[in-house]
Amino acid sequence: MPDRLLLIALVASLAGCVLGPDYQRPAIETPEQFEQRIAEGASIANLPWWQLFQDEQLQSLITVALEENKNLAIATARVEETRARLGFVRADQYPRLDGQAGVGRGNTAEQFIPGAGVQDSYVVSAQLSYEVDLYGRLRRQTESAQQELLASEEARRTVLTSLIADVATTYFLIRDLDQRRDIAARTLAARRESTRIIRERFNKGTIPRIDVNQAEIQEADSAAQLASLQRQVVQAENLLSILLGRNPGKIERGDTIEDQIIPPAVPVGLPSELLERRPDVRAAERSLAAQTARIGVAEALRFPALALTVNAGLASTELGDLTDSNAQIWNIGANFFAPLFNAGKNKRRVEIEIARTEQLLNQYELTVLQAFREVEDALAAVRTLRDEIAARELQREAARSAAFLSRARYDGGVTSYLEVLFANTALFDAEIATVAVRRAQLVAIVDLYKALGGGWVPPASEVQADVEAQ
Repeated sequence: MPDRLLLIALVASLAGCVLGPDYQRPAIETPEQFEQRIAEGASIANLPWWQLFQDEQLQSLITVALEENKNLAIATARVEETRARLGFVRADQYPRLDGQAGVGRGNTAEQFIPGAGVQDSYVVSAQLSYEVDLYGRLRRQTESAQQELLASEEARRTVLTSLIADVATTYFLIRDLDQRRDIAARTLAARRESTRIIRERFNKGTIPRIDVNQAEIQEADSAAQLASLQRQVVQAENLLSILLGRNPGKIERGDTIEDQIIPPAVPVGLPSELLERRPDVRAAERSLAAQTARIGVAEALRFPALALTVNAGLASTELGDLTDSNAQIWNIGANFFAPLFNAGKNKRRVEIEIARTEQLLNQYELTVLQAFREVEDALAAVRTLRDEIAARELQREAARSAAFLSRARYDGGVTSYLEVLFANTALFDAEIATVAVRRAQLVAIVDLYKALGGGWVPPASEVQADVEAQ
């Protein structure tokens, strides 16, 4: 018996070559520098998020989101699913041992075996089976599952970076809306007072009715905008609550929009680093590698398969006789299966996998192109928004001066109330625009951080070690 098992092990060790192409990273042409780069140095993506965002309340919200967000929890569960699937697929590379025990009673027709009568049967056996991986089909399946695990981990990191960006962007939106609401409330209070004064003047007969109507129009417009902003604040808070994995509710505030610290320099590193940093790019590459391995699986199915089995056990008509030496049963078998004719089905299977690989290759290249575009867009936004902020602040100061002078001219009887109306409207719009552009600058920094793949720290070697340990 040991000699036979040794023979089986020797046959198993003779598994042949691995069919199909070995994965190699596609050659991607990358520019030497980003066109819109602002500063030289290591990429800001190397900063952990708690160093990029200085608002302590925002840091706290991001921490909660990383612990409680449901989309991130779903992505994490998918990683565990693919990890289990890898173990499930890899098990096919190893021998399988099954056990069986049975008891029965029956009779044989006495016309065939006179005096046979009723007999009992007792069987205890084990079966050892093993498929010899002659052409690497099982190894390619395991390779594909390994790459799928890596892809799922990168997909989780994509969710993570998006989550950090979404929490920061929504928080900045709330702070922006808070300041707009304050501006609208202050403007409404001022216009109500102005309407009261103008109405008193009208009652004294010093100004026409149209001045009262124009003042009332401005007051009503301010009230409507305040109500709209209050609604938007609640909706933004509800959105952020969902990101935090909570029921809709109030959100604690930290620094105002104007108090948010903006990095003085935003270096982005080299374009080639983007291929290693962006988790969506890395996920696309892992998916491509997994699909490449499936070509080998399809090719191996075109060739013969060899399965070895060993059965050994005990059988007797008496339970007490199972331990006797003459109760032993065994057999050794080998099954050789070879596809002969299936109208080209196996060949078409290979062609299908090749076509799918071509699709994922183009998807990978498209993901890289989109990554470069997102970085360039974010860099352009960061660079131009600085100039826009300076222009908006100048506009706001000029509008404040114009509003003050136009009111003085109106009170002095030099001009009509229409000039005051225009000046007040211009001031309100300038204040709102200044707040909006400040938020846009913060969002541009967040977009750049996300586009560069910021937000996660573990090196790829840790993930690879995790896969190899499975």
